[in-house]
Amino acid sequence: MCALADLEPLWGEAARVGGRQVALWRLDATTVLAADHRDPRTGACVLARGILGSRGGAVTVASPLHKEVYDLADGRCLSGPGPVLPVHPVRVADGRVLVGLPPGKGAAAH
Repeated sequence: MCALADLEPLWGEAARVGGRQVALWRLDATTVLAADHRDPRTGACVLARGILGSRGGAVTVASPLHKEVYDLADGRCLSGPGPVLPVHPVRVADGRVLVGLPPGKGAAAH
């Protein structure tokens, strides 16, 4: 997807891969989380601009539009009944961020 050094800690970035927009958040020196950039409630591509936070032990992002809060581990909406945010597996190898995307939505690892 990109170099780890391209991502600023605790700040969201968006990338387009295989026609899919993905939001990335670098939490620390080695941890990056990824989800769809598209807000599951509105369809607007804004989640990289959401606010990172936590609930209990879960790392969360709050949509900048309607403030729904999503668990970045599994995509559940934590602020009430709501759609699930698609989240994606991430690994960092040799300073590069690799994101696994579902088949047909971009290549398997970018």
